[in-house]
Amino acid sequence: MKLAKTGIYTTCLVLFVFLLSGSVLFNSCKRKQGISFQATGDTIADGKKLVQIYCAQCHQETPANLLTNDVWKFHVLPSMSHYIGLSTYGTEYFKRNPDSAGISFENWQIILAYYKKLAPAVLSPAKPPVPLINDWAGFTLKKPAPGNEIAYTTMVVADTSTHKIYTSDLFTQKLYEWDKDLNPRIVAQLPSASVNAIFIKDNKGAKQAVVSCIGQIQPVDFPNGRVVKVDLNQKSEITNPEVISSDLARPVQTISGDFNKDGLTDWVICGQGNNTGGVYLLTQKPDHSFTQSNIIDRAGSVQAQVGDFNNDGWQDVMVLFGSGDEGLWLFLNDHKGGFTYKNLLRFPPVYGSTSFQLVDINHDGKLDLIYTCGYNFRDSRILKPYHGLYIFLNQGDWDFKQSYFYPINGCVKAIATDFDGDGDLDIATISFFADLKNKPAEGFIYFEQDKPMSFKPHAIPVSNYGRWMTMDVDDTNHDGKPDIILGNYSTGFILQEDLKPFWDKHLPFIILENHTKK
Repeated sequence: MKLAKTGIYTTCLVLFVFLLSGSVLFNSCKRKQGISFQATGDTIADGKKLVQIYCAQCHQETPANLLTNDVWKFHVLPSMSHYIGLSTYGTEYFKRNPDSAGISFENWQIILAYYKKLAPAVLSPAKPPVPLINDWAGFTLKKPAPGNEIAYTTMVVADTSTHKIYTSDLFTQKLYEWDKDLNPRIVAQLPSASVNAIFIKDNKGAKQAVVSCIGQIQPVDFPNGRVVKVDLNQKSEITNPEVISSDLARPVQTISGDFNKDGLTDWVICGQGNNTGGVYLLTQKPDHSFTQSNIIDRAGSVQAQVGDFNNDGWQDVMVLFGSGDEGLWLFLNDHKGGFTYKNLLRFPPVYGSTSFQLVDINHDGKLDLIYTCGYNFRDSRILKPYHGLYIFLNQGDWDFKQSYFYPINGCVKAIATDFDGDGDLDIATISFFADLKNKPAEGFIYFEQDKPMSFKPHAIPVSNYGRWMTMDVDDTNHDGKPDIILGNYSTGFILQEDLKPFWDKHLPFIILENHTKK
């Protein structure tokens, strides 16, 4: 696979489009000139060819049957038209921009006709391979006392060394620490709600948290995100945490590494952004200040993982992008301060990729991929049968092949670990955009692996306690078994009309204590 160059010394042009975000970056298509196309009169053949010319050069081609006719007509196609040289008036009228080298009006009409002819009126629900089992599967419920305010929990994360739970809330914008009895204390006032935190020690051994403060929870281009460092040993509230990096485009994750092998901790930040963003590298200097560069100048990153993925002794970065040109990319350290990259998997720009984890699920010595998709609050706010939990097995050299799929509307995260202590990996999933009217149980599912690559999906009955945006796993009660923490973002981002909340709107989180047996 051909490698492209990126990093400190070079830049790359990445062709991508936020097809469903309502905000599209499609400059490459604007510049297309001299395209040779002759219509044949066959709507399907001509439309497919034009889609390949104007769309599939920038992201994976999106089959018409992945969205309904109305969504294509009223949302996606009008959004896309602006960025290939057209102006839109409502959803029926389009005008070609005279100074644009984009698509002709005649060819655009062919694309409209193509999607109108092939797109279905409704999407048929996916049939699960096995039905959900409604039980507690060996877990029990533990919860704090409900608060007085509505819960907008944007983060739950556990420090695995202390087993303390930390949370953040959209409106208080504070960092909370919870003791073993689930009583909170305010640790710090954050610049905005946190969505991610990792735990480190300073050079004196004091515990600190590196916290990603998103700035804007909605996908908008307003770069006021920050990454801050919080001293967890202070007894009083910290009002001005130490800023590591500021003016970031919606940072959703910060991870550490030593990419130049100088013994100093560097940071990689996923700036998800909206139209603009990037995967940022903060290289630490001997005076402990940082130099910022871009691993890639591209919005849409949702998660990254550091590792020596080609076994050359240098740390690399793997990144999942969840909008536009969706997929998994591997950025290989070039030993010179930059990275080369290659694509490992691509997904259509309607999947809404949300998380990944590398684990050896089939015990063959190679890291496999646990992947979820289900972000569902862009233009196409409909339930999608291809949302859910996927497993891709590693065939060698990061060549992934899909081996498992379980449909879950709006799935946003999966965590694989051996919950029941039988030596294989089980999986916990949450769905923030679940079918809350008809299938609220899919909001949290525990997949028990009962034999190799075979899973019993347990619908743990917790849908009445909250709506789960965030999840972490840790041995919170010190019994040697991994427990599950679910964070409740109780209001907002509702897809379904006339939905009356049936869940507790005041619980910040719950814990599922693990009492499973082999």
